[in-house]
Amino acid sequence: MAIRAILFDMDGVLIDAREWHYKALNRALKLFGFAITRYQHLVAYDGLPTRKKLEMLTIERGLPVGLHGFINEMKQRYTIDLIHRNCHPVFQHEYALSRLKAEGLKLVVGSNSIRQSMELMLAEANLVKYLDFFLSNEDVRHPKPNPEIYTLAINRLGLTPEECLVVEDNPNGVAAAKASGAHVMVVSTPQDVHYEAVMRHIRSHASGAAS
Repeated sequence: MAIRAILFDMDGVLIDAREWHYKALNRALKLFGFAITRYQHLVAYDGLPTRKKLEMLTIERGLPVGLHGFINEMKQRYTIDLIHRNCHPVFQHEYALSRLKAEGLKLVVGSNSIRQSMELMLAEANLVKYLDFFLSNEDVRHPKPNPEIYTLAINRLGLTPEECLVVEDNPNGVAAAKASGAHVMVVSTPQDVHYEAVMRHIRSHASGAAS
């Protein structure tokens, strides 16, 4: 069955924002002495919504639940500041999405980020115009690694999972993509996301399905 849609994660796939999330969260956590190391963030927290990260810190280190709302609010403020200063268009991503769209593929972004951050990042990166739609963690009850966000996107497109390719970079996202039943392309950094790489993956799927 032919691939008819590409579903992209955002942070670490289309936008190199993983470090921004770490810096913003840590800046907020430091106010109360609960900073985490970069290693801890990459190993345990990467790709999870902020609210989930704070729940984990409460269980693991005793972060008071009453601080969650304030820390989450400050983290989002710090993230927005970093987006304004660091987010900009990247030619290879604009080229990839424009070519894929021109070739008739549906394009969607599904992220564990909140909608405000997504809207700002995708606008600053000049990618919104290529997308059919995007989904945030506010559009689902269960964020990644639960497959809900990708299942919702696939259903909204009116396609089957076999007709969709998900591009993901971290274990939580990959788990969500695989559980949705879609095909999965795993990348390490946003630099791995370019037109030729995506088409190579699509052609590989097509040749495998035909054999």
